[in-house]
Amino acid sequence: MTTVLTPASPLTAADRCDRCGAQAYLRVLLSSGGELLFCAHHGRKFEPELKKIAAEIQDETDRLTAVPAGGGEEEH
Repeated sequence: MTTVLTPASPLTAADRCDRCGAQAYLRVLLSSGGELLFCAHHGRKFEPELKKIAAEIQDETDRLTAVPAGGGEEEH
């Protein structure tokens, strides 16, 4: 299994978790050729099983804690 850190096609707000419908932050490309999308919660919950069947995992959960450009400080 390979974890992709710099994906060719980033996940967008339109990409939804296949389990609950929340915004997806993980794309799992299956060895069988399919694709699954998961929110951070369900990605963590199913990680052990996913690692067994994944050819590649695109993990963008770091976007949940990333500080926006400018450090989040307001200008007056």
